[in-house]
Amino acid sequence: MRSDSGLCNLGFANIDIDRQRRRGFAEVIYSPGKTHGQLKKIAGALIKHKQALLLTRLDKDAFIYLKKSFPGLKYNPRARIGYIHKRRSLSKSGRVLVISAGTSDIPVAEEAVVTLEVMGNQAVKLYDVGVAGVHRIINRLDLLKKAKVIIVVAGMEGALASLVSGLVSCPVIAVPTSSGYGANFGGLAALLTMLNSCSPGVTVVNIDNGFGAGYFASLINK
Repeated sequence: MRSDSGLCNLGFANIDIDRQRRRGFAEVIYSPGKTHGQLKKIAGALIKHKQALLLTRLDKDAFIYLKKSFPGLKYNPRARIGYIHKRRSLSKSGRVLVISAGTSDIPVAEEAVVTLEVMGNQAVKLYDVGVAGVHRIINRLDLLKKAKVIIVVAGMEGALASLVSGLVSCPVIAVPTSSGYGANFGGLAALLTMLNSCSPGVTVVNIDNGFGAGYFASLINK
C-alpha cells in the first residue's frame, strides 16, 4: 500500500516510490539476500507506481524467474544487471567514457555502462587499456578529451585512474576492482592507490561498485 510519505510498504520492504521525483531516478533493487518472491513483489510495486526498474547483482536463475512475470525485463550477464529500459531522452550535456584497465575488469565496467544507459546517458566504452601498455590509452587522447565525465575501472595496483586524471580536465570517478593477486587484498590495494591519487579531480567509489560509479557520473553529467 502507498502512504502519504511516498512509501509503499510490502511488510518486508519499504519501497521509496518518491525517489524518482526527488533524485531523478527510482529506487534500485540490490538483489543478493532477497528471495525470488521478494524480488518479484518489489519489482512489481515499482512498475505499478510507474518507476524505472534496475536490479543489480542479479543472478541468471532469478532473472529467468522474474522474466516470466515481467516480459520486458532485459539482462546483461556480464554486469549481472536486470532492467526495463524505458524510453528516456539521452542527456545532451555530454558523454560518459567508461574505461577498464584489463579484460578482467569489464564486468564491473559493464555494470557502470548499463546504469548510465538506463539513466539516460550516452556511454562510450574503452576497454583493456591499462598501464602495462600505456600507449594504448595515450593513443586515445582524442576520446578522453571529448568526455564530460570519465569512469576508470581498475584492479591490481589501480594506477590507471591517476594517469587518466592527469591527462584530462573533466572529473574522474575511480572504481577499484577485486581483480589481482594475493597482495591486492581483494581490491584493497587498488582502493588505497586511488584514494591516494596525486592528481586532483579523482573521486573513488567502493570496490567493484560499477553501479555507484555510473549513478554518480549520471548526476555529474546532468
